Amino acid sequence: MLLKKFKKEALKFAKGLELVDFSFGLPYTYVLVEGENGRALGVAMTLPEEIQRYENSIGEPSLEEFIKKADSLNIVERTLALAAINAVSQYHIDLNNAEWADAVELFSDDIGKIAVIGNMPPIVKALRERNFKLYIFERNPKLWDKETLSDSLEYWLLPEVDAVIASATCIVNGTVDMIAERAKNAKIILLTGPTGQALPEFFKGTGITHIASMKVVDIRKAIRELKLGCFKGFAEGSIKYIVEI
Repeated sequence: MLLKKFKKEALKFAKGLELVDFSFGLPYTYVLVEGENGRALGVAMTLPEEIQRYENSIGEPSLEEFIKKADSLNIVERTLALAAINAVSQYHIDLNNAEWADAVELFSDDIGKIAVIGNMPPIVKALRERNFKLYIFERNPKLWDKETLSDSLEYWLLPEVDAVIASATCIVNGTVDMIAERAKNAKIILLTGPTGQALPEFFKGTGITHIASMKVVDIRKAIRELKLGCFKGFAEGSIKYIVEI
């Protein structure tokens, strides 16, 4: 399970870092950490449709205690854990070999069928303009449209696709392992979005081939916008990157 792997690796990298701030909220949960080399912000998209009744089992919040909840069955704990893992990752990440390009540019014209996991209109629009055959999957009924398929069909259709671009929220909801397994015939399996901030080496051996995420460079502004529930304001304080696993 990917989240168990994340937990084990992140606890090693968390040594020497302190928890400065955190918040479970909409649209993103965040964790802020600090070490000798400064501060780093990690985020994870909050999935309101999956939130369960929750009573705090973490006790006194700490970076290590958050990370240990990565494989919890409770979505609140998993979201906080992934934000913490992402904060640790962003503190240590080396982006010297990253690409500063749009994620859809990874898909060459010889690719036929693409699975888009999570209805992401800008990405869908860009891929349609290039005439790819798309399967668009979405779990949240509020985000469905006439072209959207239920995510229950992923198990059936993923073995047929040549490439996958999936919202990194599949890490939070625990479907990332199934996606990688069922799409093993795909040339590219790309996770995209701020939730995919984990260190690229954490994904080795999983079948994931690329990560497209963002590094927060204006932490103060990003936290302010996150506290106000803003999507775009948060992104404005960040830079996008793509790394190959």
